[in-house]
Amino acid sequence: MANDIDLLFVGGPVITMDAARTRATAVAVSGQRVLAVGHDDLLELAGPETEIVDLRGRALLPGFQDAHVHAVYGGVEMGECDLSGATDLGEYRRRIAAYAATHPAQTWITGAGWAMEAFEGGQPSRAQLDEIVPDRPVLLLNRDHHGAWANTRALELAGVTAETPDPADGRIEREADGTPSGMLQEGATSLVARVVPKGTVEDRVKGLLRAQAHLHSLGITAWQDAILGVFNGQPDVSDAYLAAASDGRLTARVNGALWWDRERGAEQIPELVARRDKLTAGRFRAGSVKIMQDGIAENWTAAMTVPYKDACGCTTANSGLSFVDPEALKSHVTELDALGFQVHFHALGDRAVREALDAVEAATAVNGRRDNRHHLAHLQVVHPDDVPRFAHLGAVANLQPLWAAHEPQLDELCIPFLGGELASWQYPFGDLLRAGATLAAGSDWPVSSPDPWLGIHVAVNRVNHEDDREVFLPEQRLDLTTAIAAYTAGSAHVNHLDDTGVIRPGALADLVVVDRDPYAGPQEEIGATRALQTFVGGERVHAVG
Repeated sequence: MANDIDLLFVGGPVITMDAARTRATAVAVSGQRVLAVGHDDLLELAGPETEIVDLRGRALLPGFQDAHVHAVYGGVEMGECDLSGATDLGEYRRRIAAYAATHPAQTWITGAGWAMEAFEGGQPSRAQLDEIVPDRPVLLLNRDHHGAWANTRALELAGVTAETPDPADGRIEREADGTPSGMLQEGATSLVARVVPKGTVEDRVKGLLRAQAHLHSLGITAWQDAILGVFNGQPDVSDAYLAAASDGRLTARVNGALWWDRERGAEQIPELVARRDKLTAGRFRAGSVKIMQDGIAENWTAAMTVPYKDACGCTTANSGLSFVDPEALKSHVTELDALGFQVHFHALGDRAVREALDAVEAATAVNGRRDNRHHLAHLQVVHPDDVPRFAHLGAVANLQPLWAAHEPQLDELCIPFLGGELASWQYPFGDLLRAGATLAAGSDWPVSSPDPWLGIHVAVNRVNHEDDREVFLPEQRLDLTTAIAAYTAGSAHVNHLDDTGVIRPGALADLVVVDRDPYAGPQEEIGATRALQTFVGGERVHAVG
């Protein structure tokens, strides 16, 4: 056996996420898989060619998996006008001006990452952009990618005027005389995005590889890309995955979610089957279908069971949008389920959550219980009556934990307009766990940071790392083991990667070394944990220094 050991991790805590053996201090790897899990006795198995990794008291965990991420978008945007990480209009002005100055030959200024909280009412204006870049078109997606900020030149080139009607799945914000203000909500984004010059396949591959390096540096070894298809004028990124997977540049394990065109119906299903067959290469496959059932709470498009409040606290006539008719949704999900597809729902409001669960229930009634592992992402508001249904139906709760903390966008643009009852049902992680739901976790990057430890920190503390705001709905906190499991075994379950997400003999050696034992320090410091080395199939894909 000694001659078969390629890697031997020793000298630190091994957090296995395996219920049969939760802790160890040594792990032996042969080829792509874990050969043995134990303690100092494994040192006897080391041969002359064995690489010994001395943990020096630092922890080894299964590689993290992001169950909902837009990796290519994130990687491409890293090379564009990046407004992420700031919430100040002055800083946005500085970054936009600097980007325009350093890219004089670029016909369009594109990018993303601005926060709604930086603007009154959450809405920027075209005039603010015109002051910085008056002569070239500018289109900047906000950090949640459900809206965009355009300047006058961009609106002109797209032909968006006071006479342009709102699309069925979006809204053009307008000035008093009906002139577009420069803020585009949801599907209205595509009115301008469709005229933006599209990058090449190689541009998207570069974005993917940039993203992959970043995600590996955070200990992420696998993910589910939540949109493969044309969305709001953004190009289909499946060609980048197929190219990188075919020639071995894709080192992560990726399951792609094929975009459900909400302007079409069941006639697109044969096309999805054909795309699933085509999009299989190396470590990439596309076995999921993404259905966006609603929007977001900040612009009142998340589908709720009761109407939103207005700024005065009065009840409005708006309870959000269901992008797919709920009855049609049942039929579509039943057919997809029968064809072996996993359905990845965007369900943010409690009505959308109920509609998605109703669709899973309808599919189960017709097809019986299958192993497709349908999952609902975001879950900002879940009606208490629907919490037990996740376990009953086998639907996975796909959490974005980083959002479950007080911050200006939640406090100023969500809670006042949800009202007390809906606001009290937000991100019910603890309730879902107690009701027996399977939990997975992801980031929705580039919407928010892909760092798993920042998400784990919020899941455990319900407050952002290094933030002194009050705890948000403390009864919904998770324990540390459950939070780590959601990012490892839980997301591996969603991705049908059953031989990952745990450290045990026979499992794939997808591993991460972090700079501390997260159980050894105070839970207020969980978010400071950093990845030092990342391995996929026993191959080192990231190392600090």
